[in-house]
Amino acid sequence: MVHIHPTALVDPAAELDSSVKVGPYTVIGPHVRVGADTTIGPHCVIEGHTTIGAENRIFQFSSLGAVPQDKKYAGEPCELVIGDRNTIREFCTFNIGSPTGRAVTRVGDDNWIMAYVHLAHDCQVGNHTIFANNSQLAGHVEVGDWVILGGFTVVHQFVRIGAHAMTAMCALLFADLPPFVMCQGQPAQARSMNFEGLRRRGFSAARVSAVKAMHKALYRSDLTLDAAMQQIQAISADVPDAQPDVALMLDFLRQVQPQRGIVR
Repeated sequence: MVHIHPTALVDPAAELDSSVKVGPYTVIGPHVRVGADTTIGPHCVIEGHTTIGAENRIFQFSSLGAVPQDKKYAGEPCELVIGDRNTIREFCTFNIGSPTGRAVTRVGDDNWIMAYVHLAHDCQVGNHTIFANNSQLAGHVEVGDWVILGGFTVVHQFVRIGAHAMTAMCALLFADLPPFVMCQGQPAQARSMNFEGLRRRGFSAARVSAVKAMHKALYRSDLTLDAAMQQIQAISADVPDAQPDVALMLDFLRQVQPQRGIVR
C-alpha cells in the first residue's frame, strides 16, 4: 500500500510507487507519477504532467507542476520532470514548460533546493546544484552541474549558468555566467573562479591552475571574447588533464548570444 495520509487527496489516475509517502492535506493530480521512496510532506500541491523520480524529499507547502506564468499558455500538455534524490524545501514553486520553449521544465539528480525557490517554465537544472533560499529563476534559464546560487539570487530569462559557477547573495544576473566563475552584485560582476569548490570536488592542482589561466584570459587580459577563446584553447595543450574543463568552457562560450554576453 502507498503510505497516504487519510486527509490527502490523490487522484486515482496518479501513478505512485508503493513506497511513496504522502503527508496530510496534500493534493496530487491525475497526470502525476512519483518514483520509489519519495516522501511528499503535508500541504503540497503536485499537478500537471509531472514526473518525479526516486528518493526525493519534498517538504511542506511546495507547489510543483502548476501552469506557467506565461500569458501565451493555452492549456497545452507541457511537463515538469524531476530526477532522483533531490531535496526540495518549503514553499518552492516549479512550473511546467511552455509550448514556445522546450515544453518541459527539468530538474536533474542530487540537487539541494532550499525554501522559496522559484523555477519558471522551461528551466533546465543539472545535477548536484545548491539553490539557497529565495533563488528565483525566470523562464528558459539553464543551470549546469554543481552550480551554487546564493540566497536571493535573481536570474533573467534565457540566461545560462555554467557548471561549477557560484553566485553571491542577492546577485542579479542579466548575462550568461561562464563555468567556474564566481560573481556578485546588481548587476552581477565576475569576482574570481570557484577554486575552493573545485578542490573539494577533487580537481587536481594542474586542473585548478588551468581554470586560473582561463580566468586570466577572460577577465584579466583585456581580450575580446573571441581572442580569449583562442587563448583558452591553447591551455589544453599545456595541461592535458584539463582538456575536459577547457572543452566545457569553450562549448559554453560558443553558445553566448551577442545581445546577452557574459557576466563581466
